[in-house]
Amino acid sequence: MILNVNPNRMELLRIRKRLALAHRGHRLLSEKRDELSRQLMELARQLGQLRQAVERELLLVGRRFVMARSSMEPDDLEVALLNPVNRLSLVLSLVRVMNISVPSLTKEIVSGGLYYGLANTSAELDAALRAMEKVIDRVLELAQKEKQAYLMATELQRTRRRVNVLERVVMPDLQDTIGHIQGKLEEVERDNINRLMRVAKKIR
Repeated sequence: MILNVNPNRMELLRIRKRLALAHRGHRLLSEKRDELSRQLMELARQLGQLRQAVERELLLVGRRFVMARSSMEPDDLEVALLNPVNRLSLVLSLVRVMNISVPSLTKEIVSGGLYYGLANTSAELDAALRAMEKVIDRVLELAQKEKQAYLMATELQRTRRRVNVLERVVMPDLQDTIGHIQGKLEEVERDNINRLMRVAKKIR
């Protein structure tokens, strides 16, 4: 589509500058799109492995708790887990990845020491609680990477749309407008030459 501009040399220079800028923007956005695609594929591979690891560890924790429950009296297990004094808090910070703000989660555990007696509890309960504490790190890492993948996929879609608009709308319109202005200027130039030739002919 030809833009609605006056077909003169100033507009021609201005639109040529816009076209050069559009070409540079298209190149940069294409590089960003390709790099986002590469990083997203790598992140998807890591997510698959991490999700499997988290599922395995959670299954192990569940088995340990089942073993602890089978080796203790139900009342003793309930009392042991009734009033935990360990407090878990999450610290949220933002890091920049490909100019995208990605959340980073860090856990902080404030331990109040042992909060149940050893007389009526089994070693399986201790092992289950230690395994649970370890798997929390994996779960946080999984949540962080999944959020990062979502944000990167959203940015990739936005970048692809911008590249497509430049390729299919902006640059073709600018090129058509440049061709239209050049045609008008050439037509004016031919008219000027013809007029000068007629004037010269009359003078002779």
